[in-house]
Amino acid sequence: MKFLKYLFVGIFFGILMYKSEAASWFRIYEMFRFGSFHMYGIMGSAVLIGIIGVQIIKRKDLKSVEGNEMRLQPKEKGYKSYLFGGVLFGLGWALSGACPGPMYVLAGAGFPSILIVIGGALLGTFIYGVVKDKLPH
Repeated sequence: MKFLKYLFVGIFFGILMYKSEAASWFRIYEMFRFGSFHMYGIMGSAVLIGIIGVQIIKRKDLKSVEGNEMRLQPKEKGYKSYLFGGVLFGLGWALSGACPGPMYVLAGAGFPSILIVIGGALLGTFIYGVVKDKLPH
């Protein structure tokens, strides 16, 4: 039953992304060329909602749905891994025209060529999992 709740939330989120054109290659291309505020507005509002949500969780000491305590682990200080990972992520996003969320939205919207991108993303994730212990973190 819990699976159905997550499925419906995912479907709603996918419809929202598709209707807001957040999964549109043209909108992503426009963003990387600094031609429109559309995608920056979507991402900025998501960041703002996330900041507000985290502050509410911290100040109200809220519990998860299962009743467990929610704790945020502090991130490591440093910038090299974030810079390198961000550049790789941005290059992949710019080359494919989609970040991970919209990839599945585009597959659900009936764009079969995105399955190549999803396969590449899954392969890259698998390779990272295999070699992550050998990488400097």
